[in-house]
Amino acid sequence: MQVEVPEYTLADEVLLDPSTTALIVVDMQRDFVEPDGKLYVPDAQGTVPVIRDLLERARAAGAFRVFTQDSHGSEDPEFSIWGEHAVEGTPGWEIIDELKPQAGEYVVRKLRYDAFYGTSLEHQLRVRNIETVIVCGTVANICVHYTAASAALRWFKVVLPVDGISALHPFDLQASIRQTASLFNGIVTRGSAIQFGQPR
Repeated sequence: MQVEVPEYTLADEVLLDPSTTALIVVDMQRDFVEPDGKLYVPDAQGTVPVIRDLLERARAAGAFRVFTQDSHGSEDPEFSIWGEHAVEGTPGWEIIDELKPQAGEYVVRKLRYDAFYGTSLEHQLRVRNIETVIVCGTVANICVHYTAASAALRWFKVVLPVDGISALHPFDLQASIRQTASLFNGIVTRGSAIQFGQPR
């Protein structure tokens, strides 16, 4: 079976006010990004330069930075689906060195795919008057998707840099992008097209 991906538009330029924008880096942990990881996503390493560039520019502009960290206990029920991964305190649970959070940056230890589920993420965004979230990282159709979806359902504007997300299969990647563009009315673009500054 072949499935044609419906067209979606890539925005050429996205200008975001850093005072009302948050960059959410999803699950860029060693178990997902590095080849010896428990749930390795082969395309994840290729997104690191894009995410790092976004992160450095968000820091320079003063935008709020959030890192999600998939966090499981030793007998988590999720292991029946994906096998053991991201066990809290293990090397594979750690965020990769290239994207290591700095002091003062917010880290969400999440139990499920959605970074809003059972966490204080929404509170942290609301008290900072955040209106727009840039969601990047891995895995596109799982934790990236459900975090973006949950943000959209809370009426945050979602921006998705397609070269800053990765998936286990190309179909999953394209399906997630399509859902963000159509169902959530999100902005789909490339990392380099995202600029921080005051709206004209």
